[in-house]
Amino acid sequence: LEASVCNGKILFGQQDALLYGHSWRASENDSLDRSDIESVCGKHPAVLGLDLGGIESGSDRNLDGNAFSLMRTAALRQYERGGIVTLSWHPENPLTGGDSWDVSSGNTVASILKGGENHEKFISWLSLCADYLDTFLDKKGKRIPMIFRPWHEHTGNWFWWGGDLCSAEEYKELWMLTYDYFTETRRLDNLLWAYSPAAGVDSKGYMERYPGDETVDILGLDCYQYGKAPESNAVFASTLNESMSFMTELGKAHGKLIALTETGFEGIPYPEWWTGVLYPAIKDYPIAYVLVWRNACDIPGHFYSPWKDQESEEDFIRFASFDDIVFITDNLQK
Repeated sequence: LEASVCNGKILFGQQDALLYGHSWRASENDSLDRSDIESVCGKHPAVLGLDLGGIESGSDRNLDGNAFSLMRTAALRQYERGGIVTLSWHPENPLTGGDSWDVSSGNTVASILKGGENHEKFISWLSLCADYLDTFLDKKGKRIPMIFRPWHEHTGNWFWWGGDLCSAEEYKELWMLTYDYFTETRRLDNLLWAYSPAAGVDSKGYMERYPGDETVDILGLDCYQYGKAPESNAVFASTLNESMSFMTELGKAHGKLIALTETGFEGIPYPEWWTGVLYPAIKDYPIAYVLVWRNACDIPGHFYSPWKDQESEEDFIRFASFDDIVFITDNLQK
């Protein structure tokens, strides 16, 4: 990551890229050599996103239907290829029993902090998660390095840990509880921690719930484009540029890498989005990586990258040919 930034490179990533695409899903015995991105440009994403949602309930599959055993295999394949793995977590609501998007109660975070009615339950969730992460071992039995990005988009109000659902101090306590359990209790020293608010906040709002330099390695941002194109292109580009500008300064001030930890335009309704919108908005900033969201195989229209013969394919090929956009087959030290 640091080598990429120092050389003005941006690593390209996608969520679940090796596990499924717009019309296919990998099986348990799959070689994991396929991705929609590879079908277009002959190279895999340099960053593979995976999600841990469901691990807290003891399920053998995550919230998107991926077998946890296959996710581990995908992570190891990614690492062996020289790529990077980043992990998000959409856990259930420990107070209501709903999903991550259940915001019916403003007491969920308080209930899992020390002294709360669901504290021990949450500790057991952290234990299950840590147990799983402790199995991501290379051929020599050593833990592989991964980026862990918990409690993301907390400046919005769509997750139970969101801005209106807990106080700033409660959010920081939740972060520290998670961090201390993984790093101190379980000694998971292979994780880089990414802090990723949602777009739409200024520098002050971005840092309002920042848990501290000692527990964060990467300053991230989740920023999507919404609305009709091309009308919404300028709004997205302006939002992204404004955010990347102050994040660049924050990164320098705090000695942190910065990243566009989630982005995309669902359905890619603008065929020249890659070179006409995304690239101009990110090319001048020291971004370690950019990750687009998933290409769901079971939800029509829910995709964020092209595949063979999709209408933005040619533009993506141009985007992938730029020297400063890095894929898995590229020399990451170049």
